[in-house]
Amino acid sequence: MSSKLTRRPLAIAVAIALLGPSTSVMADQNQTLEQRLAELEARVAASERRAEQAQQRAERAEAALADSREQSADQDALEARVAQIEARDSENPPPPPPSDEGLSMSAYARSGLLLDDHLKSAPGGPYLTPAGRSGGSVGRLGNEPDTYVETVFDYRQNYENGAKSRYRVMLADGNTSLNDWTADESQLNVRQVYAEFSDLPTFTGAFEGASIWAGKRFDRDNFDIHWLDSDVVFLAGTGAGIYDVALGDNATTNLSLYGRSFSDYPVVTSDAPDLQGSTDNLILTSNNFFGDWQWMVSGMSANDNDARDNDSRDNVVGTGAADKGFHTMAAYHGDSFFGLREGTTVAALLYGHGLGAEVKAMGSDGNLLEQADTARLALNGTTYIAPHWRIAPTLLAQTSKDRYASGDSYNWATLSARLANELTENFEMQYEGSYQWMDLDPKGYEGLNDVEGGYTRLTVAPTFKPMVGGFWNRPEIRFFVTWSDWDSDLNNFTQTDALGSDDFTGSEWTFGTQMEIWF
Repeated sequence: MSSKLTRRPLAIAVAIALLGPSTSVMADQNQTLEQRLAELEARVAASERRAEQAQQRAERAEAALADSREQSADQDALEARVAQIEARDSENPPPPPPSDEGLSMSAYARSGLLLDDHLKSAPGGPYLTPAGRSGGSVGRLGNEPDTYVETVFDYRQNYENGAKSRYRVMLADGNTSLNDWTADESQLNVRQVYAEFSDLPTFTGAFEGASIWAGKRFDRDNFDIHWLDSDVVFLAGTGAGIYDVALGDNATTNLSLYGRSFSDYPVVTSDAPDLQGSTDNLILTSNNFFGDWQWMVSGMSANDNDARDNDSRDNVVGTGAADKGFHTMAAYHGDSFFGLREGTTVAALLYGHGLGAEVKAMGSDGNLLEQADTARLALNGTTYIAPHWRIAPTLLAQTSKDRYASGDSYNWATLSARLANELTENFEMQYEGSYQWMDLDPKGYEGLNDVEGGYTRLTVAPTFKPMVGGFWNRPEIRFFVTWSDWDSDLNNFTQTDALGSDDFTGSEWTFGTQMEIWF
């Protein structure tokens, strides 16, 4: 390299002499060429350094690869499990990614046979037990006798000014008939129809990232415990609202007003005993998010609902149905399994008074007393306990008093767990155990009797999938066998439910098949 540099200035001088320019011009040109030459040499040296660094990186990568090949044979499975955990949704089955514009569709459906040991359709459902009347559900695996389908259509538009709009309509139907034609049993319903606007250029400041909506809908931030088919909180109705108003760094609030109808109830009056009344329950909500934490507070008003009459409430003195209420919830949505390992956590504590004492399906029950109180605790987690084993344990508990009759009480707790073993790419074994304790004292409301006892359900379900892995990977085709048992006292709660009926008094075996899909 040094000999080349020595010869280059001499060659340059000879070339300049042959061209015959003036001395000053020649000097300037010589200086310019020397500068360019120096810059070129610097670039060559830098390129050589980069090549040397690249070679060193390649050597380190090869060494790391050699080390990784010496790790255990389970490494690939462990990496796949980590990828599955990272890809899953935190609480709910993941919705499909929305298309940027145009028409899209999503759906949920389940359908199957649930048979008893006499090869007849068996009673079932997560709300089968006496506690189900106040929201106490049990595990759903091998416990659903219905066909239910819901389909959502979205139409999205983008505008030249950057604004976006979405129109949504949701259709749903469900029944327990096994026939192919079920028009007589159909409950086809439009459950949602609304419009939502976002990215509006005139929204600035705290409203810059906000979206507004109006119509009939499920609130965007409802969340559930899938394994029990139970919402933790479910806010829905017809109204309007605004999402994602900024409160500060990593803090937002949603504001909404929903209406629900209380219709066709008997009214207290001496001169017109058959008079029917109706009213609307208005629910004003502030739903606030601070990182992983959520705080929800709602007030309710149903004008004239206190005129509601109910013969089953004869023992109530000086009080009637509520015409207002209060509801609040504190919740945590975590990205680890209770801080112990990789996974997810959902924890929520709810309280409601008056019309707010229906703490899950907010504002939906017009029969609640004005002094009704309810508190609910929900805990749910998901995690892999081994490369091919996943588990989702759940605790759901509620206590309620003065709910429908003065002095009544509805107390229950459900402990459940869904366990799955991924055996091949297309097959896994699922297991579910569920136990519910209840102590119910309705004080004669609607002819119900006080009972106390426990309900147990165990299910084994061989399951086929196009591809196993993750908690929310669907579709599935399951075959199942279920054993359920309960204390005999629960058969006395009422004569109108399944428990205590012929051939359904305890220690029951059921079996069947079911498909479940969402996309």
